[in-house]
Amino acid sequence: MLRVSASIALLLMSTAALFAQGKGKGVRLWNLTASTITGFELSPAGQNAWGPNQTLNDKDKEVDHDERLRITGVEPGRYDAKVSYAGARQCFVRDIEIRTDAVFSIADKDLKDCNK
Repeated sequence: MLRVSASIALLLMSTAALFAQGKGKGVRLWNLTASTITGFELSPAGQNAWGPNQTLNDKDKEVDHDERLRITGVEPGRYDAKVSYAGARQCFVRDIEIRTDAVFSIADKDLKDCNK
């Protein structure tokens, strides 16, 4: 009887741990630009304090058109983004709202201050 109770307790703890891990899908970027993104950095809006390159979270280290990218280490809030493309082209997207476990997108119309 003790063995059965211990097995049930272990099963319940394992199920609870799996449920907690699957609670949300996390924050994700949806690339709706026409090109593949090779770099994506975030900064709190207006601060130019750029964080790590989020494309490194992707298996091939870039985000194709219509692909989603998991964003890590970012709290909900308003951010600016530095978006890089092959050939050293770089653009900015200003004042993106990031919410918990939500998808945000960027499209060509959102890109500002592009070089090259």
